[in-house]
Amino acid sequence: MPTPARTSLDDIVQAGRDILASDGLPALTMQAVADRVGVRAPSLYKRVRSRDDLVRLIATTVAHELGDQLDALVSRAGATSDAQAQLTELAHAVRAFARARPDEYRLIFAPTCEATRPEPEALTHSVGPLLRITTELAGPDSALDAARTVTAWATGFIGMELAGAFRLGGDIDRAYEFGITRLAAALASVPGTPSNQAMHRDPHDGPDHD
Repeated sequence: MPTPARTSLDDIVQAGRDILASDGLPALTMQAVADRVGVRAPSLYKRVRSRDDLVRLIATTVAHELGDQLDALVSRAGATSDAQAQLTELAHAVRAFARARPDEYRLIFAPTCEATRPEPEALTHSVGPLLRITTELAGPDSALDAARTVTAWATGFIGMELAGAFRLGGDIDRAYEFGITRLAAALASVPGTPSNQAMHRDPHDGPDHD
């Protein structure tokens, strides 16, 4: 059996993620993780203070990974699409992540308690791509408000979907597309933003001058 010194924190976190993915949050216990990494349960406390601390570490890792994925997506899309298209693509990526890894998604967007929330810097990283898009869409003064609006809508929709709360039939994929495309268009039409000014500029006006 490995000694604690030979069991890294990364191994412990990965074991926790594996259990979370296969068996859900209730099955994520210190004993289960210890069995997975091959140490006695008391040995884990030399690296992780508690189960809540382990959940927080997993949530922080996942938030960083999600931020990296979204950052790469927005960077790739930026060369070929406008901010509205980027926002739509980002929202679909978050939904795909939630459907593929629902328990990890909930650790970021629906934590069970304060002690298990991801570290603030990880959350900041995960929302960085969204803030860049909403800055372009709604302007710097409204970027945070816009990002919160998008997050609230998307997490509400995804949370209901994961809970099986949409029971009136219809195409859920189409409903999600309907919502995010119209939300993106609404943000782009905020008065005074660069995108809105460009759309409403009189075609007879000459170029801007200092």
